[in-house]
Amino acid sequence: MAYLAPSEFVTKMVDAGESKLNMSTRDTFIRAFMAGAILALAAVFAVTVAVQTGVFLIGALLFPVGFCMLYLMGFDLLTGVFMLTPLALLDKRPGVTPRGILRNWGWVFLGNFAGALTVAVMMSFVFTMGFSTDPGAVGTKIAGIGEARTLGYEEYGLAGWMTIFIRGMLCNWMVSMGVVGAMISTHVSGKVLAMWMPIMLFFFMGFEHSVVNMFLFPSAMIMGGNFSIMDYFLWNEIPTVLGNLIGGLAFTGLTLYTTHYKTAPKRVATPLRKAA
Repeated sequence: MAYLAPSEFVTKMVDAGESKLNMSTRDTFIRAFMAGAILALAAVFAVTVAVQTGVFLIGALLFPVGFCMLYLMGFDLLTGVFMLTPLALLDKRPGVTPRGILRNWGWVFLGNFAGALTVAVMMSFVFTMGFSTDPGAVGTKIAGIGEARTLGYEEYGLAGWMTIFIRGMLCNWMVSMGVVGAMISTHVSGKVLAMWMPIMLFFFMGFEHSVVNMFLFPSAMIMGGNFSIMDYFLWNEIPTVLGNLIGGLAFTGLTLYTTHYKTAPKRVATPLRKAA
């Protein structure tokens, strides 16, 4: 499947981080919007499958289809740019600044949120027949997830907040491995396989993904979840975002950059032989 050596795909990681920072605001927002929307559709697909089959593993097994689609299309998730863009700063790429990185993160967050919220409203409309009926089994399940992952954590105070934070770290450890997986092969089949494994793991283990939550929690509130917007941000989205940032950068980005990019053998130019 045309596997690339670590020193090769880590170079692609740094290049990708630099490229994302040089994109226009329009392109950054559009790509983030589409990524949030596609991942939201994958989330509702996985929950629907799990509810209808009664087997959560099947939902987790199929969820990565959305992640694969959005990365093959070149769209961007907040979890991915958290890991990639700081590498361009570490490598001292021209024009890369902390301010530029924060600006990129902000636009990707807004784009992801807008895309996920759009799908949340659309699917809530579908589940409730234009908000005129009960949401059904899938909608009720989503509402229950929203309550469990806000008020359920709040019940434990600081310990609950730290639990979300650590789940966010573990999540983006795996998700950023999926981002890297898209770079280790030049064949679509190799990319998909490498992305599929860590994404299935994070979803089945119930780790916290900031962009998936941008869909789940607004959907849950629309369909009857008994929690507030403040509950959502304080007891889920904020600690999840912070955990995603630290987990992806520390466990994936920095480890690969340090051990493969910085230690890769440097090419030495071979002098041309003079013609006889």
